Amino acid sequence: MSLPPRFWLRPDARFLPLLLTPLAKVVANCAAKRQQGAGWLAPVPVLCCGNLTIGGTGKTTVVLDLMTRLQAQGIDVHVLTRGYKGRLKGPVRVTPHHTARDVGDEALLLAHQGPTWVGGDRAATAQAAVKSGAQCLIMDDGFQNPTLHKTLSLLVVDGAVGLGNGHVMPAGPLREGITAGLKRASAVLVIGKDQTGFLERYADHLPSKSVYTATLETMVSDLLPNKAGPYIAFAGLGRPSKFFEGLRGAGIQVLKAIAFPDHYRYQSKDMKYLLSLAETHHAELVTTPKDAVRLPNWFRQRVKVVNVALSWDDPSAPENLLHTLMNKPRI
Repeated sequence: MSLPPRFWLRPDARFLPLLLTPLAKVVANCAAKRQQGAGWLAPVPVLCCGNLTIGGTGKTTVVLDLMTRLQAQGIDVHVLTRGYKGRLKGPVRVTPHHTARDVGDEALLLAHQGPTWVGGDRAATAQAAVKSGAQCLIMDDGFQNPTLHKTLSLLVVDGAVGLGNGHVMPAGPLREGITAGLKRASAVLVIGKDQTGFLERYADHLPSKSVYTATLETMVSDLLPNKAGPYIAFAGLGRPSKFFEGLRGAGIQVLKAIAFPDHYRYQSKDMKYLLSLAETHHAELVTTPKDAVRLPNWFRQRVKVVNVALSWDDPSAPENLLHTLMNKPRI
């Protein structure tokens, strides 16, 4: 995925959104029609961690956090993901021999934590996971996918960008209309400071929802012993600046921050360029776990990897959410 158009993130943009409104209405209508139908009802709880916008909001980090908490309760939780940018269509369970080209980077990252399945058909993938012994399913993305019934749907919002300019693609970053999307959400999680006023702007659509807030904590301990730097940081994410800001906020000396498109497949020339920069500036290279799984071993060994952890503002919030999930009556 390439970097999004700048006007998608500008609520004051007028001309291009207006020009693209007819196409946006078509997309919104198609998204609404897709929601007709109940979807397959799994015999185990299904939690969907999704969003309303194109690009990364931190869903995978949320899934990893909730997955860890369920595992601590002795629950055999399996994750379902589409396997974006992977060649395997599934349903297939991710194994150590798979690569990012097979199943996508997010699937590899999730599989390090627990059972993970890739498949475009969410219902068929869920059925395979349940047959394999899953006691709970977490969907990484899939909020707009109607083929699998969700017990709970957690809508994840990046506090820094909110819902962008508030328009549906291609006039803006939304996958569907705001009202329709918020109506289906069981809960909303805003990650980072709410810089766009999302909570206030859409307060009328959230009164009956559970609204949570959290921040991303950069795990600087991953950089020991040379914690401070200097570093050349690079990342191919939906919003790479989030990673760079996290490093600097944690006191890491970042000489250069190089952004690549989301899910970018690094080429030999890219890696040679990064190594050259590091040598020139007598610095080390640092990236994200999601980027690291896309790197060949020879290069990966020369790069530091920094994880991020989700820190809930209300420590009881995730446990309350999971308690509701596991105890909600099956329909």
